[in-house]
Amino acid sequence: MEYSFSIGWLFGGLAIALVGGLIVIFYKQIADNLANGVSSYDHVKLFGIITIVIGLLCTANLHTFILGWLVNLMFHR
Repeated sequence: MEYSFSIGWLFGGLAIALVGGLIVIFYKQIADNLANGVSSYDHVKLFGIITIVIGLLCTANLHTFILGWLVNLMFHR
């Protein structure tokens, strides 16, 4: 599998991580307005943290490696 770095994915991943960071910072307002309020505070924070991790994977261009590994694992290529 060939690995190549992409500047586009660098900026895209940083944007995704920034959105995740904003979700973690403003989780109370997001949960109160878009979800079930206090009962979903932890769910909104978890979603923000997962978004940050996905953004960092995209920034380092590791998302293609992980997706390729999963496809090879499922289809035994």
